[in-house]
Formats: sequence, C-alpha cells, structure tokens
Amino acid sequence: MTANRFLLWHKYVRVIQMFSAQTGIPLREALERFYLSETYAEMEQGISDMHCRSDGYLAEELRLEML
Repeated sequence: MTANRFLLWHKYVRVIQMFSAQTGIPLREALERFYLSETYAEMEQGISDMHCRSDGYLAEELRLEML
C-alpha cells in the first residue's frame, strides 16, 4: 500500500518532533537521524505498512534503533 505523499510528510514531522522530545536531542539532529534510519526506509517503501502505525510507536522504534 502506498500513502498519500502529503500525509506521509506530515507524519514524518510528527514522528521527528516526538523522537526529539523523547530523547532530548535537537530537532535538526533528530531530522538527520530519522532520514538515515531503517524506520524511515520502511515507511518510505511501504514495508509492513509502517506508515499506518501510530506516531508514538514509530518514534519509539526510531529511539530503539538508535541505541
């Protein structure tokens, strides 16, 4: 399944903001980490419908990936 590009971009923003708040890292660094992550790649490619998961779930996945 593919997501609407506009909606997907908004989801990215919310996940990045949530990830930044959870970890205490600046938004710019959170943005860089997000776009280099497996979580982003899976969302972008529609793998396992990752883009359908909640923002909180995706931010937590990103946080765990960065450990």
